[in-house]
Amino acid sequence: MTSVTELNPTSIGTVISPERTLRADARRNREAVIAAAKKLFADQGLDAQMPDVAKAAKVGVGTVYRHFPTKEELIAALANDRFERLAEKARESLETDDAWEGVADFIRFSAQIQADDRGLCEVMGSRPGVMGAAADAAGLPELCDRLVKRAQRSGQLRRDLTWEDIPMIACGLGRITQADVGPAAGRWPRLVEIILDGLRAPGSGKLPRPV
Repeated sequence: MTSVTELNPTSIGTVISPERTLRADARRNREAVIAAAKKLFADQGLDAQMPDVAKAAKVGVGTVYRHFPTKEELIAALANDRFERLAEKARESLETDDAWEGVADFIRFSAQIQADDRGLCEVMGSRPGVMGAAADAAGLPELCDRLVKRAQRSGQLRRDLTWEDIPMIACGLGRITQADVGPAAGRWPRLVEIILDGLRAPGSGKLPRPV
């Protein structure tokens, strides 16, 4: 009698991910939850609640909790999505002809994505563990390192900048974008350019060594 293994020799050791085993309707529900959560957390920040996500996604609260047992797990999933987008932008920036513009465009994009997403800005400012895990999963540290070294080799970026400075700059800019309200609203892009001007080589002074 022919065994299952003989019929499917390539199946030995194959691991099927939980995502692939979800029923089609379950996948649609998960996608609806993520889409609704993106908008709610972008508008309301981390104050957004799971019942509100369920209502916006047009699913039951139980469905939300089946996919994301805690609010923190949902926040982590949203952070992963946003950091994947940042990594995609970093890869695009590495393809620019001008190495300086690659760095500048990435920093501008980092500020803009936080201006558009209060939740992401709050995660970057208050949840370093979530931010670090999402950045590592997306490969962002290595991409930032390549951006920095490429611009330094071209002589356009100050030599004492390190890739670790980029996330700190991005976090600071995010806070600025969210505080940019009132009569002077809309000035944060100007501040981004002021910061970028300070990153150009040779730099007006030597940066203190990282602690």
